[in-house]
Amino acid sequence: MWAYESVFYQIYPLGFCAAPFENDGVLTNRIKKVSEWIPHIKKLGADAIYFSPVFESDSHGYNTRDYKKIDTRLGTNDDFKSVCKALHKEGIRIVLDGVFNHVGRGFWAFQDVLRNRESSPYRYWFNIDFNGNSPYSDGLWYEGWEGHYDLVKLNLRNEEVISHIFDCVRTWVEEFDIDGLRLDVAYMIDREFLRRLRGFCDSLKEEFVLIGEMIHGDYTQIVNDSMLHSATNYECYKGLYSSFNSMNMFEICHSLKNQFGPESWCRYRGMHLLCFADNHDVSRIASVLTNERHLPLLYTLMFAMPGIPCIYYGSEWGAKADKKDGDSALRASFEEPVFNGLSEYISRLAKIKKQSLALNYGSLSVPVLTNKQCIIERKADGERILACINADSEGYTAHFHVGCKEAVDLITGERFDFGGGTRLPAYTGLILKCEN
Repeated sequence: MWAYESVFYQIYPLGFCAAPFENDGVLTNRIKKVSEWIPHIKKLGADAIYFSPVFESDSHGYNTRDYKKIDTRLGTNDDFKSVCKALHKEGIRIVLDGVFNHVGRGFWAFQDVLRNRESSPYRYWFNIDFNGNSPYSDGLWYEGWEGHYDLVKLNLRNEEVISHIFDCVRTWVEEFDIDGLRLDVAYMIDREFLRRLRGFCDSLKEEFVLIGEMIHGDYTQIVNDSMLHSATNYECYKGLYSSFNSMNMFEICHSLKNQFGPESWCRYRGMHLLCFADNHDVSRIASVLTNERHLPLLYTLMFAMPGIPCIYYGSEWGAKADKKDGDSALRASFEEPVFNGLSEYISRLAKIKKQSLALNYGSLSVPVLTNKQCIIERKADGERILACINADSEGYTAHFHVGCKEAVDLITGERFDFGGGTRLPAYTGLILKCEN
């Protein structure tokens, strides 16, 4: 699967393109801004883009009006088609947000229900009680996503709904040649629907990837041979920043060993979960870390752990935003990309990740672990990688059975001789490849 060897780049198009929050109905070609960023994305080393919602919606994208029409605030279908062609020409694959659990109140089928009530042919597309009422005083009750009545829950056991969604996915492949989907709130989507979606997508396009949003719970519920290929690794997202802020590397390493360790009870060994430092729903990582010198170290750890690394646009140069300031702060528009020291560092990590069999598919163990340091070992078919982190303000020498005499740091090219232990300077992240 191509995704297992890729580095993803997430763009939230409505924010990225500075579109108005409410759909003003004014057709404006904003989406082509993505094409202008292609050189930057390639330089960073990303070779797949995950687009948050691009289809016509009431406001933020997750309240869909029409699955077959690019949001008016972003442009036309032809505009987005040209962007997709430009991305594919440069070897960058495309994953769209599949928001199938719910739609917006402006969704055409729901509007028909509001107009025609029991006479609507779409009444069974939703979970509706015509004897109740909604907070919008519709004269009927409907199920909203987690109590949010601007998000109308779809009935994913209705054959017409399933047929409509599958037809839309087929259209996206035929029109935009997309390479996969990220499924919004996959943790609560009907499991039988996920099975059918997997079978449909397998028949639609070879190696079409399905990635589910999984905030909590057992990832194996939806990541398996009959459902999804991957899910968002929120458990390790929390552990990544918390371990540095509390100077307790035991937290992230405990999660990694529980997920991917050699023991038979490790649930996710062999999985390729989507790993991230931040995204459109959480504070940017540069605003979360209490010590900015830990930022490159966190990314070192993220690229070294099992999974598919995903960079949120702007965070590659250390952009800041706090969740308490609202979603719009997290989904900002930048005039142009910035390529600074952090960006260069991440680009090196991306190159290393894509070229390493051990980092893409290898086993995991943790031979060295203290509060402020850790060494993560990845091995596969003769390749052995040691990801070394020293989060302390002082140097540290790690003594352990290395298993080789020399190694090269794939980030800097510096050579290491293990005769006197592994010396880690202050605030250091190394990706060592054992040579003999």
